Amino acid sequence: MALSIRLSRGGAKKRPFYRIVVADSRAPRDGRFIEKLGTYNPLLPKDSAERITLDTDRAKHWLSVGAQPTDRVERFLDAAGLVTRTQKSNLKKGEPGDKAKERAEVKAQKVAEAEEAKAAAAAAPPVEEASVVAEEPAAEEAAADEAVTEAAVAEAPVAEEVVAEEAVAEEAVAEVVGAEVVGAEEVGAEEVGAEAPAAEVTADDVTAADVTADEAPAADAPAADAPEAEKAEG
Repeated sequence: MALSIRLSRGGAKKRPFYRIVVADSRAPRDGRFIEKLGTYNPLLPKDSAERITLDTDRAKHWLSVGAQPTDRVERFLDAAGLVTRTQKSNLKKGEPGDKAKERAEVKAQKVAEAEEAKAAAAAAPPVEEASVVAEEPAAEEAAADEAVTEAAVAEAPVAEEVVAEEAVAEEAVAEVVGAEVVGAEEVGAEEVGAEAPAAEVTADDVTAADVTADEAPAADAPAADAPEAEKAEG
């Protein structure tokens, strides 16, 4: 059985009190123990005699039978002159945890950003240079406007060509419509020519009527001369 000389916690919450005991190394920290060797009260000042109490004779006995003290108890035994404590170097002692490292990195980043902003503000150009810098965007805008104008001028011939093509198409449509109108007029003229003989017949009829009208007075002439004849007879 492996023996260990260690601390066993007692006391209330936030008011610790420890017993220095000899126990099996496999037993719980606050569980069963073999023998009590002393006490340790961390709430007392360091120069107090009651801060650490230790039975040196029993401690020598358990050390002689092979009991191994923990680091804290070994400090007590070294102060009592029972053992010689070897200096140990804990390379990770005082090293911050992962979360503390993250907080430190964020803080360092914020400090670096603040320094960069301060340096940029110090290196900012004077007012005159700032006006020159402000004129540069205006020049860039003017160059952009010129480019847009050139693009519009380049697109103008294309638009003119499209308008010319549309005009040619309209002229072609007008020619087609004119040809259809001329054809319609020719057809109407032909129809009028076909009806002309009927008109001529009507004219002949009118001439015959005129002739009949000329002959009518001749027939009526004797009637007009009748009074004169009657006068002669009388």
